[in-house]
Amino acid sequence: MDITKPYLLFLGDAPDQLAVKTAAGIVDWRRDWCVGQHRLPGCKADVGLQDLSIMDARALGARTMIIGVVNAGGVLPDSWIGAIVEALNAGLDVASGLHMRLKEVPAIAEAAEANGRQLFDARHPPQRFATGKGTKRSGMRLLTVGTDCSVGKKYTALALETAMRNRGYDADFRATGQTGVFISGRGAAVDAVVADFISGAAEWISPEADDPRHWDVVEGQGSLFHPSFAGVTLGLLHGSQPDAFVVCHEPTRTTMRGVSHPLPSIQEVIDLTIQCGKLTNPAIRCIGIAINTSALDEAAAQAMLADVGEAHGLPACDPVRFGVEPIVDRLHKEFGTS
Repeated sequence: MDITKPYLLFLGDAPDQLAVKTAAGIVDWRRDWCVGQHRLPGCKADVGLQDLSIMDARALGARTMIIGVVNAGGVLPDSWIGAIVEALNAGLDVASGLHMRLKEVPAIAEAAEANGRQLFDARHPPQRFATGKGTKRSGMRLLTVGTDCSVGKKYTALALETAMRNRGYDADFRATGQTGVFISGRGAAVDAVVADFISGAAEWISPEADDPRHWDVVEGQGSLFHPSFAGVTLGLLHGSQPDAFVVCHEPTRTTMRGVSHPLPSIQEVIDLTIQCGKLTNPAIRCIGIAINTSALDEAAAQAMLADVGEAHGLPACDPVRFGVEPIVDRLHKEFGTS
């Protein structure tokens, strides 16, 4: 799906800042794509953009209103319907990352049809994907993998895209989740793809490149060790055929999110990723470790990164706090110039 920019970010009546993590991610990485935010009465969240009415946002050039809120169950509350219909009537497309489809609400579907506007449901890609073929294709690919869910795979991939471009690499972030789709304007939420077609969707996301030196930086999902989501992770690994991967880790956790299983070690993730990834790319290799050190003070964070890097013989970075340049240095060493 190709979502038209610029965006108006809809925060609705979000109860707290965590509820607008989709909008916050867009602002963190694509602030220049956003004209403002639209909040309903009672909203307790703020992503730091100008508050705008829908008509004012349209006058400033907004083309799509993004539902930037997440909630339990991914439902669309009745309190949001009026604003969504107003946006459609004003000439905006509307995009959502909720599980509930926009067109399932009659008033929204009718307004979209009446105004000739598009509804984008990022968790429900409109494409029909083929099964994965595992055939080697031109171009280079880097995948972020994790010791768990929600350990920074998207932010690491985005930071790598930025740093690689700054170093002269032809690199593109490839989105595999709903927030990533909004950040890139293109992609597919692979957790909503029927299981048989996950690897095929990953091949579609990171297609054959005209330039063999082009890098697709693929947003990872889940973890090979997570009992709930390992299937998605494995399909993404096989389909993206990464030449390189970066392991993402949150060091304060002892069990994986939502389950009682212990967190795997970084080395276990490296070893299993190589073992499984060799099916479609025998040359797969790890080039770095990204660690979320937000729970540590700076001295402790620097010490941890140094210790982990030394233990594994790889650059270890916090992409948000300290950047990913050492990982790009390793990429250059392993694969050559841009």
